[in-house]
Amino acid sequence: MENANALKLIKQIQSDLIANGLVVESIVEDLKKLREFALLEEKPVLVKGLRLTYEHIENNQAFLIPIPSDEPIEEGEESTVEASKSTEKTDLESLQYLLSLFKDVDNKHNLADLREYNSRFQAF
Repeated sequence: MENANALKLIKQIQSDLIANGLVVESIVEDLKKLREFALLEEKPVLVKGLRLTYEHIENNQAFLIPIPSDEPIEEGEESTVEASKSTEKTDLESLQYLLSLFKDVDNKHNLADLREYNSRFQAF
């Protein structure tokens, strides 16, 4: 994101996550504010990602999407160890990573990961 206030808000959300963990009401409100900045910047993948993120958190009272893997996983290859990694700690790490992607969606790797998150939200 290019707006200084939006970047400041992302940093504030990340700080709140570290200090307080996932406080659903406050993070949803902050993500909705952040989405308004994304609408002004006309970044549709970011706008969709923010909406899907806060809807996911609202509906599940948690963040349950893991960080996208660097290596594509073949169908049926995911081990039970990977499936059991969905602890609160890794989920908050995943949310922190997603928030860092929001900062620079012009980076092609960040945009690809954001699209992967969007796909996972829709499949969830």
